[in-house]
Amino acid sequence: MIKGVIFDFDGLIVDTESVWFEALKEVLMEKHHVELELSKYSSCIGTGSDVLFKYLRGVVGEDVDCELLNQLALEKYNEKMKQPSLREGVIEYLEEAKINNLKIGLASCSSREWVARHLKPLNIIEYFDVINTKNDVKKVKPDPEIYIKTLTDCNLKRPEAVAFEDSLNGLLAAKEAGIRCVIVPNDVTRHLSFETHDYKLETMSQEALSEVIKKLI
Repeated sequence: MIKGVIFDFDGLIVDTESVWFEALKEVLMEKHHVELELSKYSSCIGTGSDVLFKYLRGVVGEDVDCELLNQLALEKYNEKMKQPSLREGVIEYLEEAKINNLKIGLASCSSREWVARHLKPLNIIEYFDVINTKNDVKKVKPDPEIYIKTLTDCNLKRPEAVAFEDSLNGLLAAKEAGIRCVIVPNDVTRHLSFETHDYKLETMSQEALSEVIKKLI
């Protein structure tokens, strides 16, 4: 029996990832005349900044100032993301989960500050019983630590939870934690080859949460 749902944040609840990709792409072209290739950038999606910085050193050079590029990309991101908006079907999933007394967790590789900055204006932070971010764990996705912690904090056993993810790193983390995982890709992850997922949706508006759960069990 499913007793809880655990959501990723970036790219799943709010499509921050597509906006961030465009911001970073512009910065790399302006500062280093380097084309940011989505197919090669994919390994950076849904994990920590150390992976991104390793990628940047690989495409720009070992002496590149990754912190500076990150800050410049953030400034562009802020210009582009004036008002965050929920992806299709998110609010309906949250409301359905709440009505059915399911535990609702959030497991994000971003900082608590970043997550709160987006959730608060959208007035959905109160839906979540548990919010875990990179501030709460030693290792981020694809390591399963954040999912294992969220299960514990939600008082859920592995078979009782369903994870919703948009990236390969998120999928790997959920499956390694022993949790069934539904993939809901966005514009920068749609091209990825998801293979070990339990179900896939184009958007959460495609099917009701209850219907997805029925198919999983």
